[in-house]
Amino acid sequence: MTKSQPLQETSAPQESSPPQPRTSPESAVPSSPGPSMGRLVGVDLARALAVFGMYVVHIGPPLSATDGAASWVRYMADGHSSVLFATLAGFSLMLLAGRREPKTGLAGRQAKARIAIRAVVLLALGTAMAMEYGGVVILGFYGVYFLLALPLVRLRARTLAIIALALALVTPQLSFALNSLLTEPVRQSINAYDPLHRLSDVGMLDLLFTGFYPTITWISFVVAGMALARLDLSRTAVQWRLAALGAGLTVAAYGMSLLLAGKDALRSTAEDGASSGGSGSMPLDSGSAESARPVSSLFTAGPHSGTTFDIIGSVGVAILVIVGATVAMDRLPRLRRLATPVIAVGTMSLTAYVGHFVIQGWLPSLGATHDEESWVTLIMFVLGAIVFAAIWSRFFRRGPLEYLLNATTKPAKHIR
Repeated sequence: MTKSQPLQETSAPQESSPPQPRTSPESAVPSSPGPSMGRLVGVDLARALAVFGMYVVHIGPPLSATDGAASWVRYMADGHSSVLFATLAGFSLMLLAGRREPKTGLAGRQAKARIAIRAVVLLALGTAMAMEYGGVVILGFYGVYFLLALPLVRLRARTLAIIALALALVTPQLSFALNSLLTEPVRQSINAYDPLHRLSDVGMLDLLFTGFYPTITWISFVVAGMALARLDLSRTAVQWRLAALGAGLTVAAYGMSLLLAGKDALRSTAEDGASSGGSGSMPLDSGSAESARPVSSLFTAGPHSGTTFDIIGSVGVAILVIVGATVAMDRLPRLRRLATPVIAVGTMSLTAYVGHFVIQGWLPSLGATHDEESWVTLIMFVLGAIVFAAIWSRFFRRGPLEYLLNATTKPAKHIR
């Protein structure tokens, strides 16, 4: 399976609070006077959209079996949903580390310890899931992203944005060069000493360079999300600038790619490879890494191509989604009320993400069948996630897995 999680703020709702729209605990910090709830609720809505995008890729019809508007939805879900997850992962990282201003002193050390613990837990969970569902589970990659992003949590938005841009410009070319050197014999020699690879076929080489979400190129999305989190998204001027930036990045990157690589520059390659093991019926969210690609492929910008144009264009799309969701939730209270069950999915995106793998894996044993060219199963999964999240959030602050993940970070309070 493909393989994630994944803003002045409002205070986190208390256990005794009356049922109402909630922000995820990971997205909530003490409030300052005046701001509306829209920024955090908007981020949770964006998380929900990322979850549903993953569902489209894993459960919905393949791109080749769609046309019209359905084809557009399927294409946009390819790659963009997981990129949105990674960008929001960077955003969530800063919610732990101190969003507008970094935590310092004891609070800062404890925040870094919480992030490190979460990273290790996600790496372990991702490895366990990869053993069953294959290398497309994003959680193990998340763990590596978090660990490598730790040194950056005290930087300002401008610095983080410059780092993200520099990574987008440099790492795809570096990845291309490294993959040309990592021949199959070399990979086998390295993997032979990697316990993670022996456990799940997804080792450190995959997590860093050759997997479905290689850290070398995907860390750009995380750092971009960290930069977004440092901005005051409550300000109209900031919202307009971000919308213009997102649109500019999207048009410039994809337009330049089309100019340089021709009409097939944006073609999705997600269905070019064979599906990896596990539940079999899920198509890949990305093409597998290839050790021998032509240099001309560096000018393409299709989903998961991992080029500079793909990274910059995908970040632009992610910014537009996050800003759009934020503005909608901030300025359209009636829509916010109607979207409450969907927002609830975003507050427990880890549960929703892991759950769709587990449930789809159970379907064959329950005698259920899945027509791969039908949208019915996808719709049932989406509705099921919405209903579960809406009911659960009426009684609990966190989703089931979010609660467990939070519990594992408790030892961080003993850091001195």
